[in-house]
Amino acid sequence: MVEEKKGPISSNFFTMVFVLTIVAVLSALALGLTYVTTKDRIRLNSQLETQRAIRKVLPSNYDNDPTRDRYTVSDEEGEALSCFPARRDGKLVGTAIKTYSDEGFNERIELMVGFDPDQRIIDIYVCEQSETPGLGNKIGQASFIEQFRNISLQQVPGFELVVGREIDGITAATISSRAFCDAVNRAYRVLSRGRKR
Repeated sequence: MVEEKKGPISSNFFTMVFVLTIVAVLSALALGLTYVTTKDRIRLNSQLETQRAIRKVLPSNYDNDPTRDRYTVSDEEGEALSCFPARRDGKLVGTAIKTYSDEGFNERIELMVGFDPDQRIIDIYVCEQSETPGLGNKIGQASFIEQFRNISLQQVPGFELVVGREIDGITAATISSRAFCDAVNRAYRVLSRGRKR
């Protein structure tokens, strides 16, 4: 009977560890290099998306750069929301507020809400959402957003929009509809708090 020859196990183990370490280090370097080369482009794209959202929710007659005049106001949970005032000849023509709700069906919903100087909603733009396709993601459709336009929350009971009262929710997507209202209500509260500064 011939005995099988066994190689040095410890040598194979250290070789595998060495190879895996090299692969991990090279992967980390590749990720770091990718981050360094794309971070400016990512920041620029984010700024362009913010400017696009502001233009969608505010009147076009402003002559300042709302992103340069940006200020922040903390919401009731301590998170700072960005407020973008639009002015014409130094006079306020509207304020866009980037707001959010963590009450969405899947994840956070982020909106840009535009208010006129009388705190009436001009328009709303959905910046980010990952609600269920064909159901909750209908919060981005014009037919749903249309019902928010020209609403003054100062004239709404409790200064809050409620699904089933002022707002018709999306069928089979009540959670998404409520989260949308939550984000709008948060923007209004921040706007009111910011005016008292």
